[in-house]
Amino acid sequence: MRVMAMATQTKNRDYENLGLIKYTRPVITSGVLRLLTRVMTVSAIVNHLYYLLKIPVIETRPHHIHIKNPYPYTDEALDKNPHLGWQPLLVEPLNSTSFSWASCFRGITAETRGGWDIDGSNQRAGCYEHPSELGGAPLSVNESPWVPDVTMLRTMLVYGKDKSGNSFPPQLSVELCKDFRVSLKKVHDTHKQCLREAKIMPTGALNSDNVTISPWNHFGVAPASATGNHSLITVPAPKVLCLIYTVKNAHSTRIRAIRETWAGGCDGFLAFSTKSDPRLPAIALEHIGPESYDNMWQKVRSIWKFVGMHYLEQFDWFYIGGDDMFVLPNNLRTYLASLAYKDGSDPRSKDYYVGRRQKSGTYFNTGGAGYALSQATLRKLLTIIDDDVNCHANETTATEDVMVGNCLNYLGIGLTDTRDANARERFHYFSPGTSFHFDKKASRGNKGFYREFSKEWGMKNGPDCCAPDSVSFHYVKQPVMMRHLQALLYHCKNH
Repeated sequence: MRVMAMATQTKNRDYENLGLIKYTRPVITSGVLRLLTRVMTVSAIVNHLYYLLKIPVIETRPHHIHIKNPYPYTDEALDKNPHLGWQPLLVEPLNSTSFSWASCFRGITAETRGGWDIDGSNQRAGCYEHPSELGGAPLSVNESPWVPDVTMLRTMLVYGKDKSGNSFPPQLSVELCKDFRVSLKKVHDTHKQCLREAKIMPTGALNSDNVTISPWNHFGVAPASATGNHSLITVPAPKVLCLIYTVKNAHSTRIRAIRETWAGGCDGFLAFSTKSDPRLPAIALEHIGPESYDNMWQKVRSIWKFVGMHYLEQFDWFYIGGDDMFVLPNNLRTYLASLAYKDGSDPRSKDYYVGRRQKSGTYFNTGGAGYALSQATLRKLLTIIDDDVNCHANETTATEDVMVGNCLNYLGIGLTDTRDANARERFHYFSPGTSFHFDKKASRGNKGFYREFSKEWGMKNGPDCCAPDSVSFHYVKQPVMMRHLQALLYHCKNH
């Protein structure tokens, strides 16, 4: 539970220059104190009071448009989903004056130690990663059958508050607008450099039901007329279900960060994990073979079968990737709407297989950047997903993206070139900074095979690495980096 105090809004020039608003010191009322004594330990009370009295609360510029929405947390809604409107505990550092978000960027040293503290047990308070802040998952989900409410986060984001009246997504600190060293080889903030110089920005508000599209802005598509008519068109946004594969230890770290940043921008969101937790929401599915990276294909097969059984008719598109992926959901919805509009098609009846193209014997979209299937494509995939001859149903492999590509190739469903009119990519296999500084001569490791697999389309770096309406980035492994990118894109003025 998060305890909030009353605050009076004031203007502050320094914060306005960053595109943020500063609040004055909160007033702690007697009612708040009585509530604190009921629900919190003495040490926790001291912690929260110290934070409220010493640290200014930062409210960012709205990253959604202001719409009057009906109250979503009715008795009827909570009977259907008692976890609707829930948020994890926000535990602030005891010594708030010395806390810095920079201390949460443990990757620079952790990588040299040879591993990630994936469950957040060693993270300090204030980073919002410790498992204790999430608490234990409810036991009721062990009852069968259980079908998660995938629209929960969307409902919360559109309303803008949780059921206790606190902001959702949670407010981001002004410090997340600052430069952070995100690479061992670079001394400056390469992620911020990429977003700024490639002019990457959201195509609209996260909670919008409409998108403004550019049907001409596709690779190989000529302008609508000889004069170059680049008119923008506003259309209803397609319904997109975002799917993430993960593990239990990442619930309090990456999944929480995704939940509190971009997930609500999707029309539906669901994590597929090794433990179910309806609060996130996350579900554990049985599949052939062990739970391991080397058996990812079997996990993804179970995901597509579950999604096809329970959500196929509810969404136009289905977008899947790992828990180290950062997504701009409105850019995804805008691109998909533009693609269908350009073709004069309907994703419920037209086959689409969308993402970052690669070729390794067969054509496929890399899972790292995430890929999207139209409803029509998923429907066809489900007809052969258990076919061992044409869809390798019993194979054990980590390359689930290649396997999906093989299945769709058999069905005659090819790749979509997702580059913009200037041949800039929208779906990115690397993080913003790595994409910007990518060495096109790289020959070792994942950069080497990525260059080889992308040879057919060529590689770009620098400002042309990424389309301004980019959709996704990969290898965003640290939760604080998720929040840093979210702040830069949606809240910080002139990032």
